[in-house]
Amino acid sequence: MLGIDFQTYLLFVTAAMALVLTPGPDTVFVLTQGVSAGKREGVASALGVSTGVLVHTLAATLGLAALLRTSALAYAAVKYAGAAYLLYLGAKTLWRGDDFDFPDTASSSGDASDADLRGGYLRGVTVNVLNPKVALFFLAFLPQFVGAGGGAGGGTGTTASTVEMLALGGTYAVLTACYLGVVGLLSAGVRSAFRTRPRLADGLRWVSGSVLVGLGAALALETR
Repeated sequence: MLGIDFQTYLLFVTAAMALVLTPGPDTVFVLTQGVSAGKREGVASALGVSTGVLVHTLAATLGLAALLRTSALAYAAVKYAGAAYLLYLGAKTLWRGDDFDFPDTASSSGDASDADLRGGYLRGVTVNVLNPKVALFFLAFLPQFVGAGGGAGGGTGTTASTVEMLALGGTYAVLTACYLGVVGLLSAGVRSAFRTRPRLADGLRWVSGSVLVGLGAALALETR
């Protein structure tokens, strides 16, 4: 892979897998989406988060992510937008007057309309993209594995290093899609179990909503 030898690439994959498997707001979001709306929407949300990874990769490659490191205003704008969106999702989950929607039809395992799938996908993209910590993470993480011309300053310097950055980010996105896709699929089992236990479903709603609100508050209050 251009200037990246196999050993370096293997090291990157190992490090990326360890980071991807660490539970975070994306995991909570995908699980909540899958449990509340079905496995198809959970998987759609996972693909949305993975697309967000590609957006961050492109931003780091083009040097756009460096603006978040150098401009306090830009960082604050993205941070508060992301925090507000997480708070909105959490409040929406908490304030639902009913339990999660568990229809009693044969399709309750996860059938969703095209609009629902698009909505889940776009929410996944938004949750990931509006997190400046993720942008700064890719700005610092990816260049460490670039064979030539890479640097933490945001510019790659050469066409080769640009391609390498994109390839590494694409790998990270694939790993993210695989992990979160499994989370989305497994959420169907949780959904099925909770369908016959409304009290547990209501408890899950409160836990999920509270976690999302907590994540939004933490993002809003943190400093660079």
